[in-house]
Amino acid sequence: MEIRLKRVYDDPAPEDGFRVLVDRLWPRGLSKERAAVDLWAKEVAPSTELRKAFHHDGLPWSEFEAAYRAELEGPTRTAVASLRAELASHPVVTLLHAVHDDAHNHALILREALEA
Repeated sequence: MEIRLKRVYDDPAPEDGFRVLVDRLWPRGLSKERAAVDLWAKEVAPSTELRKAFHHDGLPWSEFEAAYRAELEGPTRTAVASLRAELASHPVVTLLHAVHDDAHNHALILREALEA
């Protein structure tokens, strides 16, 4: 299985394969039709507290990354395993996120967890 990353605001494309939104909140101003999401896996997104600390309170990336990895290995471990099993039958999966920064977003970390 190949796991790609893409902003949910970018146009859907056939090469996206199975499209999974991995944000806890639905993206602002985006209709469900335009998003073309096959699955909304909000249970594997960072907790509300962690998301707010990173995006609103200025939590450094390294601290966010460590905290989110801990969440993925702890409280959301079962959800990650279920998602991994559900995605296994799809040759191409695209994790969709709304974050502007392609180098610092939770989808990067989640992809590593799903590939492990």
